[in-house]
Amino acid sequence: MACSAHLVSQSLYSSHRASPGGPRNLRSQGRPPARASPSARPGSRVSGCRGVSLRVAASFEQGRRQVEVSYDPQARFNQIADQIDKDAGMTRLNLFSPCKINVFLRITGKRPDGFHDLASLFHVISLGDTIKFSLSPSKSRDRLSTNVPGVPVDESNLIIKALNLYRQKTGTNNFFWIHLDKKVPTGAGLGGGSSNAATALWAANQFAGCIASEKDLQEWSGEIGSDIPFFFSRGAAYCTGRGEIVQDIPNPLPENLPMVLIKPPEACSTAEVYKRFRLEQTSQADPMTLLEEITQWDITRCLC
Repeated sequence: MACSAHLVSQSLYSSHRASPGGPRNLRSQGRPPARASPSARPGSRVSGCRGVSLRVAASFEQGRRQVEVSYDPQARFNQIADQIDKDAGMTRLNLFSPCKINVFLRITGKRPDGFHDLASLFHVISLGDTIKFSLSPSKSRDRLSTNVPGVPVDESNLIIKALNLYRQKTGTNNFFWIHLDKKVPTGAGLGGGSSNAATALWAANQFAGCIASEKDLQEWSGEIGSDIPFFFSRGAAYCTGRGEIVQDIPNPLPENLPMVLIKPPEACSTAEVYKRFRLEQTSQADPMTLLEEITQWDITRCLC
């Protein structure tokens, strides 16, 4: 997923210490001007630290030396910042969290555990949320904020569940400040919350030095949500079981295919939808036949 370039765009920021305001950008901070060396002679050029040069010229009218300082702060700041970036660990991540569509969805039966078996072609699209992760000095809780009223920010949110799951599986103790910039509508079947959870797992693994494989993350994620494992795929996958069995397939849709999503004001609870589901009233089209037709031909020529 999240490691795949077409699924996640990321910005890494480094700092020698974590702070709520984020890492300090040394390239934009000011520095006091350099002072001339007392040993400088008229007409000489003196080089101090990198980015600083001094030129001393004689003033016959005043009968004393004058010093002209030529200082390139940008070069010096970049040198300092590069050294800090080299020595410091990661403290921030900005990640794109894409949503998905179901190109087709077939419910094939109800399981003894109360879940339903399905067969579906999942595909990511360019619509998604942005999530900002910052290391927190706290060793007891994560803090989540969001731009959308009504989105839970407590432990019922899948982002927090994913971070708790990662700590449980790995024994790490990193906690985070997280801000969710929500663009994907909720209750729309687009997998926005599942994508957020997968992104949180991937982020936690980055902060921990990638001690778990993406296969591990994908397997663990199925414990907190059926759709989450898909977001560790390459972007298009045939999903079966509860949705947690993910088979990567070649991208069946053109990259620049225009798409219109229509979301009414009402939201639909996934649990409530499945509760009211009537298998005998659904299409009996074979999902494997649909997959073969879409893969071989084109979605515009196939009726899903």
